[in-house]
Amino acid sequence: MSSSRGAAKVLRTQLAGDEIVVAPGCFNAMGAKIIERTGFSTVYVSGYGVSVSHIGRPDVGLTTLTEVADVAGKIASTVKVPVICDADTGYGNAINAMRTVEEFIRSGVAGIHLEDQIAPKRCGHVAGKQVIPLEEAAGKIRAAARVRDEMDPDFVLIARCDARGVAGGSLEDAIQRCQAYREAGADVAFPEGLLTVEEIQQVCEAVPGGILYNRTGVSPNISATELQALGVDIVINPGGGMRAAYNAMWDYYSAFLEEDNELEDRLKASNKAHPLADFHTFVGFGEIRELEAEFMPEEEADKYEGAVGFQP
Repeated sequence: MSSSRGAAKVLRTQLAGDEIVVAPGCFNAMGAKIIERTGFSTVYVSGYGVSVSHIGRPDVGLTTLTEVADVAGKIASTVKVPVICDADTGYGNAINAMRTVEEFIRSGVAGIHLEDQIAPKRCGHVAGKQVIPLEEAAGKIRAAARVRDEMDPDFVLIARCDARGVAGGSLEDAIQRCQAYREAGADVAFPEGLLTVEEIQQVCEAVPGGILYNRTGVSPNISATELQALGVDIVINPGGGMRAAYNAMWDYYSAFLEEDNELEDRLKASNKAHPLADFHTFVGFGEIRELEAEFMPEEEADKYEGAVGFQP
């Protein structure tokens, strides 16, 4: 679903509703399809996941605007639910952030978050983070908000604050920055790296508008129901699916090294009852066959009938 077809408006409707928005993290289109099919109404594109999965490097600011926007666009075009994407620092200063917003709106995502770290940035839950001055960070949000207002006022602009996790960073610093970013035009504030339930509550009480919470790393792992009661509007879990996927791949390849075809036979038997057992159908071969029958000459479409490996 592209933003021009209303993904951003759908996300705004979700945020205005009574229920907390739960957005599991993914790093590619297949992960987004699974998130959608398992019943979630929103998808989150993890910057950590994109860095690890697409360039095989840690989340330390090595990915570029074009790389991440390309991944996000492919994800947004694959699912019918709104997509929120991690846009790091906006890939530069305020002027760079303006182009970043342009590109992500064109990509079809419903919203992004921009953070106040220096460039190159670091994962929000590791040591060594530094933030830019408050005035500079607020200026970047104002610049981003101008582009949002001109191109797609429904596009959701989320301001991430990393001040709590820097050396000597206090909760008061984080609250002050989140307030300033909301005044600068952000729709949602994202205080990264909160340490206790009490801190979550204090931020929700002090900062107007929507609040996004990252349930990972150093932050408390509490339920969506509890977060909603505290005043949180969006909760993301960026890396859980990635870790599950890569753990499963490690286990598979380790076993395959020893067992070869015996492993394949065992997997086929154990996967028969799994929702993804009919993998061809899940990824859309059936829809392709229907389109071939509708738009291709009959003699050409018939060539694909009963092709090896197709499961109707």
